[in-house]
Amino acid sequence: MARKPTSKSADKKAARPPDPDKSPRERVIAAFMGLLAEKPIEEIGLAEIARTAGVSLSELRGLFNSPLAILAAQMKETDRAVLAAEDADLADEPERERLFDVLMRRLELLEPHKDAVRSLTRSATRNPAIALALNSLAVRSQQWMLTAADIDAAGPRGMVRAQGLAFLFASVLRTWVHDDDPGHARTMAALDRALARGQRWAGLLDGLSRLSGLATGMRPRRRRRHRDDDEDEETAAA
Repeated sequence: MARKPTSKSADKKAARPPDPDKSPRERVIAAFMGLLAEKPIEEIGLAEIARTAGVSLSELRGLFNSPLAILAAQMKETDRAVLAAEDADLADEPERERLFDVLMRRLELLEPHKDAVRSLTRSATRNPAIALALNSLAVRSQQWMLTAADIDAAGPRGMVRAQGLAFLFASVLRTWVHDDDPGHARTMAALDRALARGQRWAGLLDGLSRLSGLATGMRPRRRRRHRDDDEDEETAAA
């Protein structure tokens, strides 16, 4: 009798049983990321996540209420790992260098989930609703990345900065998911170019601040004249 073929998905699940040393929450997140590496997020059901994680539906409901909530938890864990790896030696570096280091640190942490990120990128391209949901999560994370780089992320101006950085980081992810070089040369070049484009966001924000000050009868703060191009780059990510 011919052997019944098995799918790659089934083989992967058989080779990746739930880790009994992990908490139910950790198992759910790991199961979801594993499934996301194999299929689009819109095809992942809660029952499948629970089954793959080795938890009951009741346990899953007590932890999360949707696949997007699980993704948000995974992104929060990545945020925490980036913040925990703070490098004090970068404190005296320009803002752009600090932000470059923070975002490369984030990409290194995401390396085990590259297939999952690639899947999310494809889904966001096809589905505007998913793109909007992912953007909301990304902006929240990028506020923390700005803070990790010691760049002000508070208030409306900080929100604009975080949104701009979310767009820039998304463009870098499109390079990173296809960059198999261990040194990530293409990714670093893409990130450097993206942060250089961030200099235009800084100019826009300064212009808006001046207009706001004039509209309220306040004297706008004078922008310090930079002496050279290197100093201009310090505000690239602001």
